Amino acid sequence: MSILTESEAYAILDKVVKLSKADQCTAQLSGSIDGNVRFALNNVSTSGIVSNVDLAVEVAFGKRVGIATINQFDDASLERVVRRAEDLARLAPENPEFVPAVGKQDYKPTSTFSPATAAITPDYRAKVAADSIGPCRAGKLVAAGFLQDGQSFSAVVNSKGNRGYQRATALDYTCTVRTDDGRGSGWVGRSLQDAASFDAGTEIRTAMRKASASADAKALEPGKYTVILEPAAAAGLISFMLNFFDARQADEGRSFLSKKGGGNKVGEQVYAPSVTMFSDPGYAAAPVLPWDGDFLARERTPIIDKGKVANLQYSRYWAQKQGKRAVGEPGNLIMEGGTKTTAELVRTTERGILVTRTWYIRMVDPQTVLLTGLTRDGTFYIEGGQIKYPVKNFRFNESPVIMLNNVEELGRPVRVQGDESNLIMVIPPMKLRDFTFTSLSDAV
Repeated sequence: MSILTESEAYAILDKVVKLSKADQCTAQLSGSIDGNVRFALNNVSTSGIVSNVDLAVEVAFGKRVGIATINQFDDASLERVVRRAEDLARLAPENPEFVPAVGKQDYKPTSTFSPATAAITPDYRAKVAADSIGPCRAGKLVAAGFLQDGQSFSAVVNSKGNRGYQRATALDYTCTVRTDDGRGSGWVGRSLQDAASFDAGTEIRTAMRKASASADAKALEPGKYTVILEPAAAAGLISFMLNFFDARQADEGRSFLSKKGGGNKVGEQVYAPSVTMFSDPGYAAAPVLPWDGDFLARERTPIIDKGKVANLQYSRYWAQKQGKRAVGEPGNLIMEGGTKTTAELVRTTERGILVTRTWYIRMVDPQTVLLTGLTRDGTFYIEGGQIKYPVKNFRFNESPVIMLNNVEELGRPVRVQGDESNLIMVIPPMKLRDFTFTSLSDAV
């Protein structure tokens, strides 16, 4: 029951919309079957499957809005949830920023569903755990990781004639490997839509190599260094920065994209010319649903074009107020790059530091997007195009805006999950000059 067919979903949603006596009604069904396995200290600790389906009903009387949810779908329950939403709407104060439900949208289907991922079984999850644990145990290393896979559907119908239905799948895997004495740590992570391209036995070797190589780390003086950020390390900083690509924040002077005297920096050169980013719901390596949380259709949208700010995100309210056209909020971010792997970027670096991963990232100054955080799970000194030795982890103070003005070279983009958002990101490894490390950390 958790994954409804298109006809099953529409039968429920159409019935809900017809039951409503409000000025407008939007009904959404979402369901999923999510499986997982967790392991630590070279042993499986938990495993499970969660299955659920929910109906959300949003109604409005004028500018008064009410929302109610339920997970029972008999006629009496559907009647009850609609009336509850209407009762709440009548009690609610008027919303001064209310925008009516979207009209009929042109949703272009995207390839978000993989039969291989939907077919994952408990045996598959057990094999992923075994393929991760076995090599580590044999190599006197300790593995701790998590695999989560799922299939889902989303469907919407509103009283203005808009309707949409689509299925999706996802697989996320992370594993941290430590040396048995705890002095070395390595990490690997994969974010995929299609399980057919995933092999835990191959992926775990990356974390194992870094764990073994990162023991006996040397202390290096903090300061400004040329760095190579692996895609997972760069994604955490970039996803923070994207929170400020909101037109209202910029127009109201609350963003690094605000102009002195009013307005925003759309069209201005803010980054290095090598920096180009866009969102595209149908992008083959990172497809997402063709609508956003307001059920507005997503489109391919340039965000940064050769270093210039190309677009900001307008909410439907702010677009109406500013006389702009609103498009669906991005579900992914694609950053263009080159063809080199991380290893090839290392070979062209005379002196620098390789960063596997960043974590515990926090905001220091919103006006400049100055962030602080730590490196972890494998940080290495590069000299003469080779990794010479592991170094102790650093705390950094860096703005991704400045960072993306100091680009020396970009590698081949890969898919990662954005740390501070639900965005699926395709990010290249990047070589950057003058990255600021402020202090050392004893953590591995």
